[in-house]
Amino acid sequence: MGELIDLRPNVTEGDLPLIRGIVEKTGMFRPAEVEIATELIGEFLERGSDSGYRFTVAESAGEVVGYACFGPIPCTVASYDLYWIAVHPSQHRRGLGRRILQDVETRIARDGGTRIYVDTSGRAAYEATRLFYEGMGYDQAAILPDFYAPGDAKIIYVKSI
Repeated sequence: MGELIDLRPNVTEGDLPLIRGIVEKTGMFRPAEVEIATELIGEFLERGSDSGYRFTVAESAGEVVGYACFGPIPCTVASYDLYWIAVHPSQHRRGLGRRILQDVETRIARDGGTRIYVDTSGRAAYEATRLFYEGMGYDQAAILPDFYAPGDAKIIYVKSI
């Protein structure tokens, strides 16, 4: 029988170091990116919904095992950004990322959102990430060559909900 995973809609102060650890352990993000992920949580903890950030946090046996950060895109009518989604390596390939993303999509739709945008890297290390989004029904909308660094394109995905 599989582990029971609970999803909750917000982060707490105690989640901050746990989520930071998850983002680091994925091995996908540069140190500056880890700092940004942490800053967004801090911004939410300080300002609440006024920060513009929303979260889905996944827990197993009381331990944080994954999360997503998303929010409405300023100056748009119904578009949202998925800023972060990360799953602890021990939970990879078990459907947790899919479940977190489905929760995010449901919440965005419930709040009147109609489009979700996701940015990711064009590096070979991100191939599984790109396949994940494509498998979830996201379409590649743009490629910005050399965006993150020489040879590292920004690939933008979009999904209408």
